Amino acid sequence: MTTPPIIDLQQLASDIKLWGKELGFQQIGIADVDLGEHEQHLHNWLANQYHGEMDYMQRHGTKRSHPSELVPGTLRVITARMDYLPEDPHSIKILQQKDKAYISRYALGRDYHKLIRKRLTKLAKQIEAVIGPFGHRAFVDSAPVLEKALAEKSGLGWIGKHSLLLNRHAGSWFFLGELFVDLPLPVDTPVSNHCGSCQSCIDKCPTGAIVSPFQVDSRKCISYLTIELKGPIPEPLRTPMGNRVFGCDDCQLACPWNRFAKTTTEDDFNPRHQLDNQDLLALFLWDEQTFLANTEGSAIRRIGYERWLRNLAVGLGNAPYSAEIISGLTTKQTGDSALVNEHIDWAIKQQTSKQP
Repeated sequence: MTTPPIIDLQQLASDIKLWGKELGFQQIGIADVDLGEHEQHLHNWLANQYHGEMDYMQRHGTKRSHPSELVPGTLRVITARMDYLPEDPHSIKILQQKDKAYISRYALGRDYHKLIRKRLTKLAKQIEAVIGPFGHRAFVDSAPVLEKALAEKSGLGWIGKHSLLLNRHAGSWFFLGELFVDLPLPVDTPVSNHCGSCQSCIDKCPTGAIVSPFQVDSRKCISYLTIELKGPIPEPLRTPMGNRVFGCDDCQLACPWNRFAKTTTEDDFNPRHQLDNQDLLALFLWDEQTFLANTEGSAIRRIGYERWLRNLAVGLGNAPYSAEIISGLTTKQTGDSALVNEHIDWAIKQQTSKQP
């Protein structure tokens, strides 16, 4: 019988962090699987119905807060972060130009899911090359995983009042990924919370979705309204949406810690099809084939053409008066989608009310 090799777990943990950086991750951490405190927070959030239509947040029983139930045998979670902020993102300028479309910075380039999962898989193979076969599974926002809680436990940062992970040296403009492993690796120490008395994110939220520190009511959140919500956007929330047509970054733009954010080193995360500087009307006039072609490999495609038009119609309704906008809205008014038509009708009324 072959005796299994003795593994120096401390050295392995150090090597994993080095390999992770070589693969393009800015930071690697290691957490245990005890998420009791975060589990209670999740239960309270769900009890308040803050998840809206995101039923998947309450499915799968306790697997979300018990990693070893999701992947039996899991002892540790290797967490990874990767910066995505594009260089010269024009964020504030685009928000101020009301005839332009604001798309959340994370969605301007290629979809991050596959890229990060591939890198995590490569990391697992490097570990395997050293210690032999071991149990593992990679996740990137693709399963019931409390990724921010695990990242916080592993020392990658702290969860801010806007519910996003914050890092003293990188702000919050980064993606997270996880590698569940059955190795008893030494764990990292969490960092303390450095939000202090600041509540810039709460004050700057356009729809008041951050109802209290660390509590976000998704039903009011523009990211939820433009991406997760399948039906009509509630009328009282349409005007506060402004020109935000896919996601919202206001809480990140307001956060003082993001002055330390680093621009991405990944070409795939840089803007495609000039989506960081497009007119609302130009995007609205895309036909479905153009939409599919220009969002291939993008996170934007997940909402589909119908909700794309819905969101843009709201943006056009909020834009300064333009006869060209009214004309453009009218060209889509005869479509088959009752959802789109309702938002076009609203947008035309908004535009007409601003006519000089």
